[in-house]
Amino acid sequence: MPRQARLILNDVCYHIVTRGNQEQVIFRDEGDYRAYLKLLARYKERYKFRLYGWCLMDTHVHMVIESIWLSKVMHGINLSYAQYFKGRYEHTGHFWQDRFKSFVIQKDDYLINCITYIEYNPVRAKIVARPEDYPWSSYRARILGERDGLLDFPVL
Repeated sequence: MPRQARLILNDVCYHIVTRGNQEQVIFRDEGDYRAYLKLLARYKERYKFRLYGWCLMDTHVHMVIESIWLSKVMHGINLSYAQYFKGRYEHTGHFWQDRFKSFVIQKDDYLINCITYIEYNPVRAKIVARPEDYPWSSYRARILGERDGLLDFPVL
């Protein structure tokens, strides 16, 4: 039975969550995080999507994206990263758990709340005490003004 197509709308954002299969670790070291961010930049250039927030955790990824090419973007990133990881670590079998999840977000105050929620994941997980101490999220670019080359700022 074929999967149901995703509903993709114009002028809305999506909270994306993609997880390692069976909650496996998908980022083992700094090189893995950097490889994922490099892929994110490559697909951002290719599909011209807008990235409003992101956080890479050891077992999953959160992003807020605006794109009419959402499925192509995530397919490209997830396939490319899985190939990278499998090659580097000689991993076999399923890498991602199911398809990525996407939740529609209107461009209003909830968008900022969702981005903040995503960036505070490492604090809630007790990895760091403050979000600015976690290097693998958009917090420092969005709040402290550090350039990361990935982040866009939403117009509400």
